[in-house]
Amino acid sequence: MSAPPLFITLEGIDGSGKSTQARLLAEALRALGREVVLTREPGGSPGAEEIRGLLLEGAPDRWSPETEILLFTAARRDHLERTITPALERGAIVICDRFADSTRMYQGLRGDDLRALVDRLHTLMIGREPDLTLLIDIDPQTGLDRALARKGGEDRFEGFGADLQARLRQGFLDLAQAETERIAVIDGGRDADAVAADVLGVVTSRLT
Repeated sequence: MSAPPLFITLEGIDGSGKSTQARLLAEALRALGREVVLTREPGGSPGAEEIRGLLLEGAPDRWSPETEILLFTAARRDHLERTITPALERGAIVICDRFADSTRMYQGLRGDDLRALVDRLHTLMIGREPDLTLLIDIDPQTGLDRALARKGGEDRFEGFGADLQARLRQGFLDLAQAETERIAVIDGGRDADAVAADVLGVVTSRLT
């Protein structure tokens, strides 16, 4: 019998180390003989990568939160159609650096009733949650310092500052508490190898 597919997402505030952990997890699972598709949001498909530049570059006030929600949803729909669903249908493990939880936090926390708008659009246009979400938790100021030090050009959200980082972290933790079956919280304030060992342990427990 072939191994079942698994849709895994990694979430966390900027600078949490989730992208590194996504890569390390993909390498570890490939070493176990599994097909792994490592992808990211916004992005992960040609159309979604074009939208990525619109969202992550430029001034913090370039878009309203409502416009961002629409852009993220459009990118996610294309990503789902062209990358995520085909990979899962052929039995692969999909590891995605960010997914809908990031939109729930980054846009949903920035105005009255915006979280409800994110959820309505998700239900209407996406209709899928991950099988497992790994929340890499880290101190907000540490994460912001790391993110700003990267200087990669995609720093629009880091420009909102430490206050938003703190609100985002609490929002992610609240979401994890509300969805304990799906979301596992991992202490990201340690050596990357120690974090990776915990991440792999959680994932392999879902594969058995």
